Amino acid sequence: MIRPRARPGERVFITGGAGQIETLIDAPATAPRGIALVAHPHPQYGGTLDNKVTQTLARSFTELGWLAVRPNFRGAGASAGVHDHGEGETEDMIAVARYSADRYPALPHAGFVLAGFSFGAFVQTRVAKSLNVHRLVLVAPPSGLVSGARTYATENVPADTIVIHGERDDTVPLAHVFEWARPQELPVIVIPGADHFFHRRLHLIRNIVKGAWRD
Repeated sequence: MIRPRARPGERVFITGGAGQIETLIDAPATAPRGIALVAHPHPQYGGTLDNKVTQTLARSFTELGWLAVRPNFRGAGASAGVHDHGEGETEDMIAVARYSADRYPALPHAGFVLAGFSFGAFVQTRVAKSLNVHRLVLVAPPSGLVSGARTYATENVPADTIVIHGERDDTVPLAHVFEWARPQELPVIVIPGADHFFHRRLHLIRNIVKGAWRD
């Protein structure tokens, strides 16, 4: 069976607290059922909306029928401002959510899907406290001490959150993710042999998200 293709992405610029937020909007091939906000990894380590894991998440949601909206964080790509350690990035994601809701008022508003990879996953746990959320998908969420002597106090998340991590992640130790998930009784899906960037494992992220989804 031939699948209908998603529409080519549209690049827009949204006003945020530090200036323009460069954003790519990927539409599904059919009428969208809602809005998925997708957040990329740390911009000071090369993270942008074009990151392969971020692209994989966006594609997964367009194939599930969701509009995938992925901004560049402050200082990444053509987005204004400088890195703000999660504070400004959270504000900007909320601004992107409001823009999206205003632009697509006819979409069902059962809540936003929030998806993120690495630093983007951390930001989405903060964004979730301010939005009506349908579900979260977190790939390699940082918690505690990670490489580069950075420390993250990642927020708790709803019980139906999909958490995906690599067995051989040497940026965000798997043990630290378990420490964050354990008191929440939150399952973590571990991809055997995967590193932090899921080289040669991107298709598994897509399969996990699509296989675990429900409307």
